[in-house]
Amino acid sequence: MDFAAEGFFEGLDEHARGERRELLDWLTAEGFSDDQLRRAHRRGLLLFLASEREVGGAARFTADDVARESGADPELLARLRRAQGLAIPEPGAVELTDVDLAAARTSAAFLDLGLTEEQMVATSRVLGRSLSTAAEAMRSVMLEVVLEPGDSEAELAQRYAAAVHEIMPLVGPMVLQMLSQQLRNIVQGEMVGAVERATGTLPGARDQAVAFADLVGFTRLGEEIAPEDLGTVATRLEAIAREVVAPPVRLVKTIGDAVMLTADEPSALVDAALRLVDASDAEATRGGAFPQLRVGLAYGPAVGRGGDVFGRAVNLASRVTQIARAGSVLATREVRDRAGTDAFSWSSAHARRLKGLPDPVPLYRARPRAAGS
Repeated sequence: MDFAAEGFFEGLDEHARGERRELLDWLTAEGFSDDQLRRAHRRGLLLFLASEREVGGAARFTADDVARESGADPELLARLRRAQGLAIPEPGAVELTDVDLAAARTSAAFLDLGLTEEQMVATSRVLGRSLSTAAEAMRSVMLEVVLEPGDSEAELAQRYAAAVHEIMPLVGPMVLQMLSQQLRNIVQGEMVGAVERATGTLPGARDQAVAFADLVGFTRLGEEIAPEDLGTVATRLEAIAREVVAPPVRLVKTIGDAVMLTADEPSALVDAALRLVDASDAEATRGGAFPQLRVGLAYGPAVGRGGDVFGRAVNLASRVTQIARAGSVLATREVRDRAGTDAFSWSSAHARRLKGLPDPVPLYRARPRAAGS
């Protein structure tokens, strides 16, 4: 292939052209086809072509090949890839690997076990969202490990592929172990009552406590510090939440500069919220730009679906958070009444009008009860 004519050196100076030529010669010697090189160049992924093969194996199949050999419906396979956020191969393009074939066979096995296509797509969407985040985090860590000053493109590509080759045998067991631990944790807290057993349906909406904790002034902070530092702040919030939160409180998700928590009973959630505010204050005293937290809590009907939680309590907790003061935990009357006064001290924050609600909502500020009081 005439690399220059194909545009592989476009926009590169003489030194960079030499590095690109070295990389292309090595990839060619490694057995990558002209079409694979072209696709990787179009996507800006030449550096990662060899490591991609270490992850999923060599590209051997078209989408039709995978559907035929697995016995799976090609339309379902395409839906599952889209649900995971994966690219759909071009018709006739040899882009899929043994991993893709194995995934297709697994999909067919799930259908045989009685799962519906919609259930499979919904689960794939949730897993894809979580695993894509995990994959990006792992990629960043691996690059930090192998990146050295003065690397040429070929040197970085070779070292990165070698590192991926070493780590991949550990990734599968690690993911399976962590997923098993999470499933066990969820099963231990699962409640299925008589109504659900009689109807054969999942538990519907039930009363639970919901909290949002967000960083005050996060948007303004973004105008004052570098983007990578802002990302570190958001990442640190999630880390603090995971350090503080423990069953029966559950960390549902992170949303940029906020985290969402739930619990069956408000008392555990109020306690977690107060400890989370204390932990964020302690983080700020250690130096660096870390804003104060504010937390809003509500109690009421909510339903869990697809790894998320929906319902009136979720919406109300979000609205309460928006008006809470920095460094405070603000809750509705239902939360106060159920959490009680043994462990917490409550003060009225008056009835406030909240967006989307017709009537003012009585709110209360929570503090830890002093020992002996």
